[in-house]
Amino acid sequence: MSELPEPTRLNRTDTDAGAQLATITIDHPPLNLFDQALLDSLAANVAELTAAPPRAVLLRAEGKVVSGGVDVHVFEGLSVEQGTELWENLFSRIIHPIEALPCPVVFAAHGLTLTAAFEIALACDIILAAPKAKFGLVETVVGLTPSMGGPQRLAERAGSGRAREFVMTGDLYDAATMADWGVVNAVHEDVDTAARALAARLADGPTRAHAATKQIIEAWRSGGVAHADSGTPRVSGELFATEDLRGAVRSFLDVGPGKASYSGR
Repeated sequence: MSELPEPTRLNRTDTDAGAQLATITIDHPPLNLFDQALLDSLAANVAELTAAPPRAVLLRAEGKVVSGGVDVHVFEGLSVEQGTELWENLFSRIIHPIEALPCPVVFAAHGLTLTAAFEIALACDIILAAPKAKFGLVETVVGLTPSMGGPQRLAERAGSGRAREFVMTGDLYDAATMADWGVVNAVHEDVDTAARALAARLADGPTRAHAATKQIIEAWRSGGVAHADSGTPRVSGELFATEDLRGAVRSFLDVGPGKASYSGR
């Protein structure tokens, strides 16, 4: 018997400017269901990126849908302790490491994006969607609430009232609505091409500055404006030691704005 292919794959490529772009592709037909194999494969990909970060990451999927959600067998027969451990592991192995990557992370949603897939998207920096994409946190069908950080990250982007509605109804919402709510950053007819182009553009940028942006916003998320303000001088001050800042300042003064190139150092 031939061995089954991994449900996700990680590829590293270079942009035209030589910046490394990593792409994680979910490819677990027919519905890209998040069973244990997919969760473990994705966690391994994220661990590899954490150990050796690229300059940008793109998360995408093959197939008709991004994901039909979680394989309900994952939940069957769990005790309270086992259920708690499941969610703790998913935060520690997938959600929090994605958010902690020191580079921009783009999520491309070309079709139906349910439960775990949408919660992972909400952990990314930027979400792009195709017009036909639909999003849902439908855990109420099995008596659950989304527990990989979806409700709170949706509330951050769309407001707590929208998040309550989204989760409690279990309805599906289209890309236009998600864009109107501020959850999806942009809608593109060819979302895969747009997402690859955006990820490449971000990879070519000042990676250390992008990481600093993520640190400052994370400080705001955890402690508000005053907390973020208190750490910003140190986080931004450290950028003056980077080759990218020194080179870009010199380029600006010599030839004007928009001409600098960045190495990520």
